[in-house]
Amino acid sequence: MKVYRYEQNPLITPKDVKPHREDFEVIGAFNAGIAEYRGEVLMLLRIAERPVTHDKNLIKAPVFNPEKNELEIIPFRKNDERYDFSDPRVIRRTDHPHGFECLTSLSYIRIARSRDGRHFTIDEKPFIYPSNRYETFGIEDPRVTRIEDTYYICYTAVSPVGVGAAMVSTKDFINTRHHGFVFAPENKDVLIFPEKVNGKYYALHRPSLKSIGKPEIWIAESENLLHWGNHQHLFGLREGMWDSGRIGAGAVPIKTEKGWLALYHGATPENRYCMGAVLLDLNDPTRVIARSDQPILEPEAEYEKEGFFGDVVFSCGAIARGDTVKMYYGVADSSMACAELSLSEILDSLVYA
Repeated sequence: MKVYRYEQNPLITPKDVKPHREDFEVIGAFNAGIAEYRGEVLMLLRIAERPVTHDKNLIKAPVFNPEKNELEIIPFRKNDERYDFSDPRVIRRTDHPHGFECLTSLSYIRIARSRDGRHFTIDEKPFIYPSNRYETFGIEDPRVTRIEDTYYICYTAVSPVGVGAAMVSTKDFINTRHHGFVFAPENKDVLIFPEKVNGKYYALHRPSLKSIGKPEIWIAESENLLHWGNHQHLFGLREGMWDSGRIGAGAVPIKTEKGWLALYHGATPENRYCMGAVLLDLNDPTRVIARSDQPILEPEAEYEKEGFFGDVVFSCGAIARGDTVKMYYGVADSSMACAELSLSEILDSLVYA
């Protein structure tokens, strides 16, 4: 399959983003939801920031305090045997059965804007910032769905009580309305279809099952976009393949003559993330018609293989025009890139059930 990576890639890197606090540094500008608004392409960037430290043996973890409506900085010494610092993203306890303590950075959403889809300017202020007890560890990986004149933004909210999917809506990307959790913990990778199907809204989601089950993609339906039910398992992992470790929904499904084309990410147990596609029935999106046997995009360029967390391509948004799919995607948990693919080639590459 032909993949045209933009010459400007990566389009946005952490060095392009000014921290929203002087004592912080930006370590990630990635996994952006994508929208088109008033002639512009908008990236709803996930910005990951952490407190600056000049002590190599010290980690400062930022945590939002909803009662004080401010960030608190919690220090950790790397020689403290109670904690595991092997994953640069997470601090885990070694003396607790559940393990998780906190994240090493705080994520929120900031908007980048472009007229040509390649050169972006970045807003100075956050667009969506942690604001309640369910977002104390941050806001991650937004997906944006436009329905009529309203944009619905689903994102992962992280806190000590779990990881769930919250939703905000906006009409102008200035004023927002918070709708709270729409999928309770443990859940993420939620995206909403851009129109009703047979009178119902549909959404893809990914429960993270801890006892029985695997991190696989489910589908749910709703009458009002807020209350979701009739959850059904949609498709799962495939042993020995590129999506054998975990999978999750990526870009908002694209309506084609053959069905709903949903781009999704898949990872191996070794955490190599690729992008693939699945085709769902136009009138019954709970039915899988076809699926990628091989990735349609995989980490090959240096900026995809090297970074904060390498060997990762991860898309939360795409724009389809005619036969061209512009897939905007996060690279190496660090930056943003874009690649163009042929819609017909993606559809032809799928293996039918």
